[in-house]
Amino acid sequence: MLYRTIGENRICITQPTHAWVSGQMAQVWGNEMFGSVAPYEAVCLGAEQHDIGWLPWESAPTLNPDTGYPHSFLEVAPQVHTKLWAGAKHLVMPMGRYAALLVSLHGTGLYERFTHWKNSPESTRVVEAFLQQEKEFQRHLINQLEQDSAYQPYVTPEAIARNQRLVATLDALSLAICMGVTAQKQIEQVPSATGETTLTLIPINDDLTQLSVEPWCFQSDEVTVVFEGRILTQKANDEPTMREQLANAPWVTLTATLRPR
Repeated sequence: MLYRTIGENRICITQPTHAWVSGQMAQVWGNEMFGSVAPYEAVCLGAEQHDIGWLPWESAPTLNPDTGYPHSFLEVAPQVHTKLWAGAKHLVMPMGRYAALLVSLHGTGLYERFTHWKNSPESTRVVEAFLQQEKEFQRHLINQLEQDSAYQPYVTPEAIARNQRLVATLDALSLAICMGVTAQKQIEQVPSATGETTLTLIPINDDLTQLSVEPWCFQSDEVTVVFEGRILTQKANDEPTMREQLANAPWVTLTATLRPR
């Protein structure tokens, strides 16, 4: 769960919905400066499904008693979200092996980049066990894909690293878009045709639905993404009430249009 705040209200956007925005951008990603997406269908699927492990939690979100709202994805404990990430690969695997590999790599990459879990001995134990399990799965799957001529070119260390960074970039872009960009924001380590670069997002005329992107990383001259959320107008004192309020909350359809600076 992530939020966009409008006045006193919160728009609740699920993790799979935010991932859907990542998938929409993956489908139009790439140009002379940023190269192409390959293998196209599998990478787009991996980007779109990168948060599929959160589906069970999103169907029954937990209450943050300090806010009166469902926990955001940043507020969920490692003991909970490692189990969600561990289950993600099994949900994606029936759709495709390369997409499952990217989803698993995205999960382990998050823990490797954001290491606040090391502050707790219990969290350290849980996350390190998760990382060991996922990396074993990744090695097994890479070995399998190396035997498939359709995927052999895309499981080299260089190709895997590029596609892992691409999914991470699309994840960061989508999070910014869904939560609302109110000031200039930079996204680093973005894979380009020749290495890496930094993207800069700037709201146009203070409009959350209009963003400029520099350098331009898409195929077309303009990109519009669409996503949905639910409007919570009041806090809850207990979990059943929160879930009932969320289930009955009005839906809203949101868009964001990206343009070159």
